[in-house]
Amino acid sequence: MNVPSLPTSATEPVPTEGVVAAGAYVDGRRVANIAINEASSWRAKPGHVVWIGLHEPNLALLTSVQKQFDLHDLAIEDANHAHQRPKIEQYGDGLFIVARTAQLIESRIAFGETHIFVGEGYLVSVRHGASASYAAVRERCESCPKALARGEDYILYAILDFIVDNYSPVLETIHEEIDELEEYVLSNTITRPRIERLYMLRRDLLRLRNAIGPLVEVCRRLEHDELPMVRPTMQPLFRDVTDHVRHIQERIDSMREVLAFAFEASLLVGQAQETAVSKKLASWLAIIAVPTAIAGIYGMNFENMPELKWEYGYFALLSLMALACITLYVRFRRAGWL
Repeated sequence: MNVPSLPTSATEPVPTEGVVAAGAYVDGRRVANIAINEASSWRAKPGHVVWIGLHEPNLALLTSVQKQFDLHDLAIEDANHAHQRPKIEQYGDGLFIVARTAQLIESRIAFGETHIFVGEGYLVSVRHGASASYAAVRERCESCPKALARGEDYILYAILDFIVDNYSPVLETIHEEIDELEEYVLSNTITRPRIERLYMLRRDLLRLRNAIGPLVEVCRRLEHDELPMVRPTMQPLFRDVTDHVRHIQERIDSMREVLAFAFEASLLVGQAQETAVSKKLASWLAIIAVPTAIAGIYGMNFENMPELKWEYGYFALLSLMALACITLYVRFRRAGWL
């Protein structure tokens, strides 16, 4: 399916809404802030690298960028719709990479996407949805011109590393909440809202794991495959990103296990509390049953009953009831039922 092209010319204005930053770099130093319709001319200059950052651009802006770098129609279509899973695709001498981003918004994990176009002399990043700004990545790279001078694959590494690093604050916040829930369920009867929160956390963590899982394959290809624009000297850096993603996956799995154990523990605690209450009720019922039975027997209206005419019968029965109740209470107390 082809993306409709928009006619452009050297003098036609290019949409600027959605352009976060656009610069030309030489030897790791920014030499100019450029307009989108100037990108191809700056890219053509020897030793120059064009780095463009977009945030939720419209189709007109994407089409303008496409014309500057001769990007593939299918990649532009993916970047426009922004409902992709992490992947890496090669179109000619360029790469198209999709990564999922995550942020914690109102105690829920919100997901976004970043689409990256990288080729000879250019890198274009397109952000959609929940995501931290990549201004920090640009500032960090510009502060170290020697590293940025490595080229487009280093910028690609810096963005992917930043995306993976931003999973950690989300997991740290969730981990703190999980610790609180775990302590609560071991000392209190779990309520319905907390059960629902346990379920939501497990589901969000599963969604996060599914969102970042394919990123391992993306980094593996960048690390091992002979892809254009990825030099062998850069492959160890992508291996570091791969290890980081796997570490995040392990943390997610461990937290989901803790949530499962917390839920099971809450059920066991609830059952133990119900059993303790049942034992107490049974104990008191047994204690009350003795005087109730004796009083019921002697409350019957028969004339010929033993001890009815005995002078000490009333006091003897009261003593018997008290002795039986005290004996049962002591036995239940020793058994831990009371």
